[in-house]
Amino acid sequence: MAGGEYDVIVIGGGPGGYVCAIRAAQSGLKTACVEGRETLGGTCLNVGCIPSKALLHASHLFHEASHNFARMGLTGDPPGIDLEQMMRYKDDTVAQNTAGIAFLFRKNGIDHIKGWARLTGNGTVAIGDDVYKARNIVIATGSEPASLPGVKVDETTVVTSTGALVLPRVPDRMVVIGGGVIGLELGSVYARLGTQVTVVEFLDEIAPGLDSDVCKAFRRALTRQGLAFILGAEVQRVRKLKAGARLTYAKRGTEDRKTLDAEIILVATGRKPLTRGLGFTEAGGTLNDQGQIVTDEHWRTSIDGVYAIGDVVAGPMLAHKAEDEGMAVADIMAGRPGHVNTGVIPSVIYTAPEIAQVGQTEAQLKADGRSFTIGKFPFMGNARAKSMFMGEGFVKLLVDADSDRILGCQIIGPSAGELIQEICVAMEFGASAEDLALTCHAHPTCSEAIREAALACGPGAIHA
Repeated sequence: MAGGEYDVIVIGGGPGGYVCAIRAAQSGLKTACVEGRETLGGTCLNVGCIPSKALLHASHLFHEASHNFARMGLTGDPPGIDLEQMMRYKDDTVAQNTAGIAFLFRKNGIDHIKGWARLTGNGTVAIGDDVYKARNIVIATGSEPASLPGVKVDETTVVTSTGALVLPRVPDRMVVIGGGVIGLELGSVYARLGTQVTVVEFLDEIAPGLDSDVCKAFRRALTRQGLAFILGAEVQRVRKLKAGARLTYAKRGTEDRKTLDAEIILVATGRKPLTRGLGFTEAGGTLNDQGQIVTDEHWRTSIDGVYAIGDVVAGPMLAHKAEDEGMAVADIMAGRPGHVNTGVIPSVIYTAPEIAQVGQTEAQLKADGRSFTIGKFPFMGNARAKSMFMGEGFVKLLVDADSDRILGCQIIGPSAGELIQEICVAMEFGASAEDLALTCHAHPTCSEAIREAALACGPGAIHA
């Protein structure tokens, strides 16, 4: 029976786990990371964030070439779609990144243990027949797709995001169950490639949690791109046909059943914490009603010496949130303070237009009884955005009515995921809208829309 002893064993090699392992090793702790997949990077890098962004990029360029090149005087034969090559490009992108993490493990002297870990008590972890011991154990096992009653996934006709990333051909029709981030991103990929996409959402609006102004503008933009939406609909069942599958749904609160036939049905109804086979509760750990591991403010579980981070604990299921928690926990294990500002965690939807937000929304501030000012600026007033045919959308800045301190921001438009970082830094330092308004922004850039929104919180925007 082989094994070894470590200062830290991290279970899970995703964004939270591998970052935690690297930070711990940089702090001089003898560290190992256990990962069941052949490659590091977790769901995000292998079958989530990174491959989906590769397909989003490729499909966006195809859309631009098909719709906007001629407007710029770029002529030639219209591009075609070689899906097999597109998938190779996606796979190469993933391979380069997973190899990069393996290199970082070697550089920092981290032992990469392949296999599925199980807690066995008293600071021990079993991987197969081997038992390892550690002073500290970090659970970073991530999440898995949530199931839906009456829907059986086979990853060929009825697929999760994993199956949607490896389709052998562009389907004629696709039904997406769920109008959240995953469904909208992958739905927009295939819509750009020519698929007729219908999104079926249980709630009355897509992208739950977004600012209501953004949601409405977002749905209008996606509708113009060819996506269809059925809102307030409850999926009853999915039945496979000889070719494709049939989805049965009813408008929420009624018995009026309708059907949709499609070549592919994508189940994108969210994700749930992955703790199966971990032996966490058997070892004395506690889960909440949502299946999340219960921790204190320092990510300590009810088991002595065991921490948990990322999708498996409470909070948004975001890779960058997991990374921040991973670094904080590594610092704590090394005897330093560890902190994550949960009020300044941005979220991004990588469609076109992009969506990004941080802090509180208008609805949340109203519910809290806060007095606030709104500064709003449309990208149609931004020269750089218009030059790229990306004048759709706006920046919406929310600031405290008395102190002018920034409370939140929502962006729908070009490079929203990059622009939101300026707001994150400003909020981290407690900046005011006036601070942004008095900061010189390069011209012409899309970031000028941030400054204009800040100006709109005071005397008024210049270009609106």
